[in-house]
Amino acid sequence: MSDPKNLTAPATGEAAEEKTQEILEKFDREARTRSISWRPAAVTISVVAIVLSLYHMWTSYFGTPPILQHRAIHVAAMLVLAFALYPPFKGANRSKIPFYDIILIVLSISTAVYVVNNYIDIVNRAGNPTTMDIVFGGILVVLVIEAARRLTGWALPLLAVIFLAYALFGRNLPGILRHRGYSLEHTINFLYLTTEGVYGTAIAVSASYIFLFVLFGAVLQKSGMGQFFNDFALALAGQSRGGPAKVAVIASGFLGSINGAAVANVVTTGAFTIPLMKKVGYSPRFAGAVEATASVGGQILPPIMGASAFIMAETLGLPYTQIAIAAIVPALLYYLGIIAQVHLRATRQGLKGISRENLPAVKEVMKERGHLTIPLIFLVYMLFFSGRTILYSALLTIIVTVIVAELRPATRMTPREIIDALEVGAKTAVSVAIACASVGVIVGVVTLTGFGVKLAHMIVAFGGGSILLSLVLTMIASIILGMGLPSIPTYIITSTMAAPALGELGVEPLVAHMFVFYFGLFANITPPVALAAFAAAGLSGDEPMKTGFQSMKLALAGYIIPFMFVLNPALLLQDTTFSGAVSVMLTAIVGVLLLAVAVEGHLMVEVPIWLRVVFFGAALSMMSPNTLTDLVGIAVAAVAVAIMAGRAKAQDSLSLKAI
Repeated sequence: MSDPKNLTAPATGEAAEEKTQEILEKFDREARTRSISWRPAAVTISVVAIVLSLYHMWTSYFGTPPILQHRAIHVAAMLVLAFALYPPFKGANRSKIPFYDIILIVLSISTAVYVVNNYIDIVNRAGNPTTMDIVFGGILVVLVIEAARRLTGWALPLLAVIFLAYALFGRNLPGILRHRGYSLEHTINFLYLTTEGVYGTAIAVSASYIFLFVLFGAVLQKSGMGQFFNDFALALAGQSRGGPAKVAVIASGFLGSINGAAVANVVTTGAFTIPLMKKVGYSPRFAGAVEATASVGGQILPPIMGASAFIMAETLGLPYTQIAIAAIVPALLYYLGIIAQVHLRATRQGLKGISRENLPAVKEVMKERGHLTIPLIFLVYMLFFSGRTILYSALLTIIVTVIVAELRPATRMTPREIIDALEVGAKTAVSVAIACASVGVIVGVVTLTGFGVKLAHMIVAFGGGSILLSLVLTMIASIILGMGLPSIPTYIITSTMAAPALGELGVEPLVAHMFVFYFGLFANITPPVALAAFAAAGLSGDEPMKTGFQSMKLALAGYIIPFMFVLNPALLLQDTTFSGAVSVMLTAIVGVLLLAVAVEGHLMVEVPIWLRVVFFGAALSMMSPNTLTDLVGIAVAAVAVAIMAGRAKAQDSLSLKAI
C-alpha cells in the first residue's frame, strides 16, 4: 500500500538496506551467508536447495524412507548447504567456496551415503559397531559441531564438546556427576547409528514439520504476507494513540509466529516500525524495546509458534493441537501486557497516532491482500478440525497458498518466484536443522549418562523441596542456557535438563515444558546477552544494554505468567472447567493491566511511587491462583483506581482554574 505523504513508508534506498543488513549480520549469524560469484557453483547450490524442498514435500505425501535413512539424508543435505553458504569466520571471502569447504561437503554426503548403503547391516549389528561405523560417526559429529559454530556461534558447539568430554571422562568426576564411563566407540555409535543422538527427536521434527513450515513461511513471504501484516496493522491501529507502537506489536507478533526468528523479525519489521514510533514521539529506547519484545513473543503465539510447538508435541507425545490450545491464553496475556504499557506510555507523553489520511484503509488492505488470510485459516482448520496429519496439513497449505496468491495481481507469484520460494525455504531451514543436529549430540549424551535426572535431583536439592525456589532456579538455568543459542535448541536443552526438576515436584510435563520454553525465549531480551534487544537498539540508535532492560520492563508480564500457569494450570486450559478457565483468565487479565500501570506509572495522571507499589501488589494478588488473594487484589485495585480518579479530577480542576 502506498501512502500519500510517504509518512508511513520505511526508510528506503541502498544506504538504509546496507545498514539493515549490517545490523542483521551483527546480531544474527544466520544472515552471514556467501554470495557465490562463479555461476555454475551458485546454480548448483540453488538446485540442491530446490531439490531438497521438493524431496521433503514428496516424502510428506508419499512417506519417507526408513527413519535412519531419511534423517541421515536430511542432515547431510543441510550440512552441504551449511558449508556451501556459510564461511568459517567473519572475514573470510564470501564470493567463492574454498577447497576445504568442498572437502567438508564431500564428507557430509559420505555420512548419509554410508547409512543408506549399509542400512540393513547397521540394523542387524545394532550395538556392535564396526571400525567404519566409528569413522563415519566421528566425521558426522565433527561436521555437525563445526557447522553449528558457523551458524550459531561458539556457545552451542562448546556445550556439545563439553558433553562429549563428560561422556568419555565422567567416570572420574566426584559425587552425583560420576557415571560408569563410556568408550569413544560406544559414544560415537550411540550418537550416529541410533535415534537417540544426532538423528534423534530434534532432527526427526526438523526433517518433517519444521522444514515444511519454514517452506510455508517462505511461500507466504513471497506472496507478500509481510506487507499485508504491516498494512493491516497500520489500518487497524495506526490512528489510535501511540498507534505505530501498537502496529509494531501486532505485525511483529503475527510475523514472529510464522517465521520463529526473533532477531531477523526485529530487523525486517523493525526497519519499518521503529522509525514510525520515533516519528510520533516515542523515545528510541522504548521503540526498540517494543519491537524486540513483540518479535520474541511471536514464538509463543499459536498457530505456528515458530515451529517449537511441534518439537514440544513430539517430545511429550501429545497432539500438536493440545500444545497450541495450551499456549493461547498466556500468549494473549503477554501481548496484552505490552499493548497496555504502550498505550499508557502514549497517554503519559501525550502522543498521538498517525492521521487518517496518511493511513491505508482496512477495506483497501483487505481488498488488495486480504485473501492471503485464507491459507492461515485453512491451516488452522487442517490442524485443529480436519483430523489429517500435520505433514499433510502443511503440504496442502503450501499448495493452497500458491493458488490463493494467484487471485490478485499484487500477490501473484510467477513460476520463478515459486522456485525462489523453494530455494529460500530450504536455505532458511539450514540453521534450524544444524542447531537440531548439534543439540542431538548434547541430548544423546544426557540420555546415555543419565545427566538429566542428576541435574533434576540437584535443582530440587538446591530448592530444598520448595516449588517456588525450584521454579526460580529453573528460570535462571533456562535463561542462562538460552543466552547465545537459537530458540529451538534452547528449548530442547532446557526441556531435557531443567524441566525434569519440575516433574519431580509434581508439575505436569506440559506445564513444565512450557515454563522452560518461555524463559529460554526470554534470554533474547534479558541482558547481558539480549540479542533481539541489541538488534533493535542498532536500528533505533540507542544503547543496547539500556534497550535490553527496557525490553524486560515491557515483557514483565511474560516473566510472571509462567509462574502463574505452574501454580494454576487452568491458565493453560488444563484440568479445568469452562467456568474455571473464564475465571482465571479474567483475573489474569486484570492482573496484567494493573501490572502495566505499576510499571508505566500512569493512569489518567501520573501515579506516585507508593501507589505504584500498591498497584504492583494488587497485580500479583490477582495473578495468584487463590480466590481469597483475587478478592483482596480486586479490593485493593478498586481503592487505588478510585484514588487515581480523584487525583485526575483534582488535576483537571486546577487546570480549569489556571485557564
